[in-house]
Amino acid sequence: MAIVIRNYFITGWRSDRIGCECGWQGDSSKMRMELHEEVTDYVCPACENTLLIVSHPDIDQVRQAAADGNEEAQQQLALVEEALALHGKT
Repeated sequence: MAIVIRNYFITGWRSDRIGCECGWQGDSSKMRMELHEEVTDYVCPACENTLLIVSHPDIDQVRQAAADGNEEAQQQLALVEEALALHGKT
């Protein structure tokens, strides 16, 4: 059964070691990514079993994580706000 990460900005999910039924073990950087509109699936490189499902953050989650001091969220928020300003959607 896949692990579901609903808060993209939670620490550790990228580096946590995950085991698969087939015996493979590793972290998300060793898995194949399948990008979807609302989530990214991380798939076992040995047997293609989905091991991790990570929800993409919405703008409110990015803003909250940025306000909480998350560096990645702060960088993402700056990019989003710049794009919105360019399109007159502040």
